Amino acid sequence: MFSQNTLLIFFAIFFLHVSTITFASDPDPVQDFCIPHQKLLGSMNASHHHGIPSILPCKNSSETTATDFVFSGTKAAGNFSEDGIAVISASLANFPGLNTLGMSFARADIEVGGINPPHFHPRATELVHVVEGKVYIGFVDSSNRVFARVLEQGEVMVLPRGLVHFMMNVGDKIVTIFGSFNSQNPGMQKIPSAVFGSGIDEELLQKAFGLDSKQIGSMRRKFDPNSK
Repeated sequence: MFSQNTLLIFFAIFFLHVSTITFASDPDPVQDFCIPHQKLLGSMNASHHHGIPSILPCKNSSETTATDFVFSGTKAAGNFSEDGIAVISASLANFPGLNTLGMSFARADIEVGGINPPHFHPRATELVHVVEGKVYIGFVDSSNRVFARVLEQGEVMVLPRGLVHFMMNVGDKIVTIFGSFNSQNPGMQKIPSAVFGSGIDEELLQKAFGLDSKQIGSMRRKFDPNSK
């Protein structure tokens, strides 16, 4: 039998663990809004390699205008990559009004046959809305089960936080997608670049994927800009 003190200690540890999981996300705001100073935001963008901090000092609310809450950068598609995708993000880096609100946004346009390679967002769940076109989209859970289907205009799919997901244009015209995230700094890590573009020991990669040195080199030249 457990003593009363033992049970109290157990429940204290349990609720501490639960609360840690519950609050391991963007902090709740303690004011209506918090627009960071532009000069401070610019210096943070330049000095932080892994993104800007979750909390930045606010400028005086009397200096805030409606413009601080509007972002016009997603009106048109961006520049397309070799994968055939163009992404424009509305994040704290370019949309100060998001500061402390725990959300961000992105527009993605995918050319016919183009892809959004397998990747994941470590700090956010993504809600995807297909504005135009037809896209094959899905994610892989922790048991390697694939949840995927073709979405058409007007449909929405949720991609759980931290799970690998992907997209491919399977239609006959450019796909336009809007994605919203429940974090102002969701982060993103592309699987191919993380594996072959990060400097992992070559011997380990050979053993893990059954590839020879020449094949590893080819993959590194494709995904590691420093190896070209």
